[in-house]
Amino acid sequence: MIVGNGDVAEGGAEIIDAADFVIRFNECRSYGAGGTRTDVVAVCNTGRPAKAMLGSESWRVHPGIVEAAEIWSVRDPKKFAAMRAPLAVSHPELDDFCDDYTSRFNDFCVQAGKMHRVVEKQIHEAVDRALSAFSPAPYVVPSSGMIVIGDVLDRFPDDEVTLAGFGHVGWEWHPFAAEKQLVDSYIAAGRLRRLAGKPPGKPLVSSSQGAR
Repeated sequence: MIVGNGDVAEGGAEIIDAADFVIRFNECRSYGAGGTRTDVVAVCNTGRPAKAMLGSESWRVHPGIVEAAEIWSVRDPKKFAAMRAPLAVSHPELDDFCDDYTSRFNDFCVQAGKMHRVVEKQIHEAVDRALSAFSPAPYVVPSSGMIVIGDVLDRFPDDEVTLAGFGHVGWEWHPFAAEKQLVDSYIAAGRLRRLAGKPPGKPLVSSSQGAR
């Protein structure tokens, strides 16, 4: 079960908590209304979201963070180091977007007794290729949710994977329209399922920070 930060259907919490493996994101804003079981927290390990999480005592003691056995850093440092110079030209306002905090997440995991892994750039690049089939508008990077979907489908091809809390809205430089089309294509092919949710609305993450 991959649980995004959007709305989860009434009754969905029980279904999520009954899953064998539950992945949440960043500040675990789905925790509660979207159940409580948390095996993995996937984090943006660069830029402002990373800095905010690592600097927040409330993040460190959040029950979802405490419960999780693993932290997944969704941004390969080598990939984002290579992006810094081009982004300085195309998006100068994102001057801190590629600042890397991976080692600090690793330190946190060592201290907390958790496993830490980095999603390799090959997954990011495979997601970019898959999105290209849907002619996305110019974007900076896929969302963390889309990267994790790509990673899970690659690593666990025979498992039943269900999404909850995915509204496909948020930060303007994620290709959400194309991501929805890609997810729908995976569902049509039987590779994913979607736990029905409330009508799409504003995400629980802020579009300016949490979704980056």
